[in-house]
Amino acid sequence: MATNLVILDRDGVINEDSDAYIKSPAEWHPIPGSLHAIARLRHAGYRVAVATNQSGIRRGLFDPEVLNQIHDRMHRMLAEVGGQIEAVVYCPCLPRDRCDCRKPKPGMLLEIARRMRVSLDGVPVVGDAMRDIDAARAAGATPVLVRTGKGRRTESSAPPGALDGVAVHDDLASYVESLLATPPA
Repeated sequence: MATNLVILDRDGVINEDSDAYIKSPAEWHPIPGSLHAIARLRHAGYRVAVATNQSGIRRGLFDPEVLNQIHDRMHRMLAEVGGQIEAVVYCPCLPRDRCDCRKPKPGMLLEIARRMRVSLDGVPVVGDAMRDIDAARAAGATPVLVRTGKGRRTESSAPPGALDGVAVHDDLASYVESLLATPPA
């Protein structure tokens, strides 16, 4: 592994997802085991970053200040269990905007690499949707799929070969368990 960084999608990986969007701190609920999994990564010497599409901003469902409040809740709850996320990068754009940052484009992942001064070669990017897998591949990172959030649907509806070489885990906690049980290369 090139670095001790793990990049996570937010909705459906760390917290429960909603087709109606997570629009307030009160709507942000961690997936059981996810916060402790992030704490385990930190205690094992990993750095953790988040790359998340947040088109609810452009849709007028919430503003950047509310998004900051949601992330403050996430950071506080993580701190309570000894976890830490070093960087949260988000894209407020709509799919039709065709920006370079919205997943499946790799822009947010490349921004994390730039900020943290690391190569993405071998860096796991954990997501629950095909756009996370595609962004990881486009950035030269290692895609990982979890079955939480939209993950089960992604796994069952992926075209043949789309998930070749992609590790699939039940949730973030099971992925972290597997990662930490594997001796470093």
